Amino acid sequence: MARPKSAKEKELADREKLTRAWRKWHREQLEVALDGMHGDVMRRLMDELKELRSARELVNFIAARNWSRIDANTRLVALHEINRAVVKLREHMGLDSIEDALPGEPLRAFQLSRTIIDPKSFPQSAGEARPKAYGQTVR
Repeated sequence: MARPKSAKEKELADREKLTRAWRKWHREQLEVALDGMHGDVMRRLMDELKELRSARELVNFIAARNWSRIDANTRLVALHEINRAVVKLREHMGLDSIEDALPGEPLRAFQLSRTIIDPKSFPQSAGEARPKAYGQTVR
């Protein structure tokens, strides 16, 4: 007979269950986006993210697309996948997972991506300046 779980073990099990459900939901959302009306853009984005070596290349790729024609859910899925790829790249390079620009600093790759993909739906952080051009310096 299994011993009763402690409160800490139950909490950890609940967190693991929620994490698995959250990841499954994101996989399902990605599948919907890949199979949807704008699946071609999402497939090209996913290909770009698989081979991601440079934040500059990613920002240039994103800036070359017309995101205003893509539905909000697909844009959200795209931003989630971009965030995952940027974090993975930063960790691979030995950097902190997340490092948003401070006021007055150049925007980072994810911040620029968010601005390009949907500047109206994602409010800016306090002190975050919009790039004057997509060619702005990326760190």
